[in-house]
Amino acid sequence: MSYKALARKYRPRSCAAVATQGHVSETLLGAVAAGRVGHAYLFCGPRGVGKTTIARVLAMALNCPDRSPEGEPCGECDSCTRIW
Repeated sequence: MSYKALARKYRPRSCAAVATQGHVSETLLGAVAAGRVGHAYLFCGPRGVGKTTIARVLAMALNCPDRSPEGEPCGECDSCTRIW
């Protein structure tokens, strides 16, 4: 049996499911929806605040061909599953 950390096992796959850092996910999805994404983002903070989760959701939103008008990725297409 392989061990998988709880943070990886129960990681949210959409910005709507992220419990903390809601203001960050709303801002990033707003930028994706408006088509005004910066060329770089720096995710910093202590351990366990959701840096990797938000970065993965942002990557999915930028590469997803079937994202919603609000910028939320579908999570089901080939691009989303490869990023996840």
